[in-house]
Amino acid sequence: MRILEATLICAALLAIALAGCGTTSRELYSKSQSGRTDVFAEIKQGTPIHEGFADLLITIHIKTPCAGYYIFEPKQSSHGKPGYPFLVNIDGQAALWKVEGTRDIKRAYDKDGKTSHDPEAGEGINYRLEKEVRLRAGTHKVFLGLPEDNYSIEVEITLQDGESAILEYEPIYNYKAHPTRIPSFLRGVRKYEVFFDKQEIAEKNL
Repeated sequence: MRILEATLICAALLAIALAGCGTTSRELYSKSQSGRTDVFAEIKQGTPIHEGFADLLITIHIKTPCAGYYIFEPKQSSHGKPGYPFLVNIDGQAALWKVEGTRDIKRAYDKDGKTSHDPEAGEGINYRLEKEVRLRAGTHKVFLGLPEDNYSIEVEITLQDGESAILEYEPIYNYKAHPTRIPSFLRGVRKYEVFFDKQEIAEKNL
């Protein structure tokens, strides 16, 4: 079952790689091009905020299988390897941040031998990005792209003068090919839930 499942997933990944003219691929390419350089700047936590500006802590998380899990995985894939890329574009200024990742093992079965319902159960690589940026107070469009997974989402946030806010992205994974429909990181990310200062916000239509 694992081999069949991995083969099907890999075939899907290969199709995505070959479909470079797809809508999401085009959007990822477009958003990777910086049209501006004056929207935000990375800062160290605790730096005093100047009048008219606000700070935004961006946190993004994803877990992927270890390298080599997919039978026909492209050699250039970053899944399970150091340097998984996160593309962030705010109001036209783009940044491609890469995360080294850490090995993460969670119980695949509970104490009674039943399959765990934890979507991140099993062995994989955990990638967590944390970047704090400073930008002008006001309304901003924040785009997140995962080039490795052909996924993107854009939200709109409003920052108050002098505010320190948090923008969090939590992954929702695809379901296993199983009647119980348990989500698993081994099936790839389906979408992200986005929280602005702990309040969930809706995706903005691109």
